Amino acid sequence: MTTQPPEFDRIARYFRPLAGPGALDLQDDAAVFTPPAGRELVIAADAMVAGVHFLPGDAPNLVARKLLRTNLSDLAAMGADPLGYLTTISVPRATPDAWFAAFAAGLADDQAEFGLSVLGGDCTSTPGPVSLSLTILGHVAPGEAIRRNGARVGDEIWVSGSIGDGALGLLAAQGKIADPDGFLAHRYHLPQPRLGLARAGLVQAAMDVSDGLVQDLGHLCRASDVGAEIIAADVPLSAQARAVGDLARCLTGGDDYELLLAIAPANVTAFRAHAATRGVAVTRIGVFTHAAADVRVLGPDGAQMVLGTGGWSHFT
Repeated sequence: MTTQPPEFDRIARYFRPLAGPGALDLQDDAAVFTPPAGRELVIAADAMVAGVHFLPGDAPNLVARKLLRTNLSDLAAMGADPLGYLTTISVPRATPDAWFAAFAAGLADDQAEFGLSVLGGDCTSTPGPVSLSLTILGHVAPGEAIRRNGARVGDEIWVSGSIGDGALGLLAAQGKIADPDGFLAHRYHLPQPRLGLARAGLVQAAMDVSDGLVQDLGHLCRASDVGAEIIAADVPLSAQARAVGDLARCLTGGDDYELLLAIAPANVTAFRAHAATRGVAVTRIGVFTHAAADVRVLGPDGAQMVLGTGGWSHFT
């Protein structure tokens, strides 16, 4: 009688309970999946590496939830609803079963919260740090996926939630700044995907803020061939971020996973009403301009702020 390799044992024990119908009980080489009738698929993928995207000592359940939520945020930016996901997990050989149990428990928590299930993936060993990737599937009505290229001169710039908590939360998790109530670290570990906020007909263009507000706004401007002007004092900060007092880091630090949206002036009232039904705070922070791909941040004196770097980059 042959012995099943350990990775198959772990898949059966920890991930099979998370599988949906299309996953074929995680016993085949691929999933067989039927998307909802009359809908278009929206597919995104992201990766997280220990020491880069999360701290090596972070709790595995929180790492799993952040991995799933950052991908859900990509769906939210395109106005899509989640369906399922595939994930690849690469860990050192000595990783104990308790790590897998906690990781799977985190996925289970967010599967229940956001209404999706695992469809498949892979589990491998690596001599390096823990490396994770996730491919997420969502769906949207035909022609209603929200792109980055729809902003027009005169459209207003809006953001969801508060900006800067993620970047400050990393410092808090590292013990570099005070975080008396744990709010900032919580925001870093568990971003909140704003599913259902970006709706076709109300939103001209959108993306999520992962690499820093100013940098990501520049990406949206380049896609739409417009410029942008934002008022630093109008950018929404949590009380905890205001207490830290590092506005530049809030504007450029990233890891917020809030939505950045272009709203036509005629749609502002309807958009605000829609956001209220979702229970999401939204704030106008500026306007799109003629200056193609140029992002200007105006400080309290009305002069342009010099921020040094616009945001996070993996390669510079």
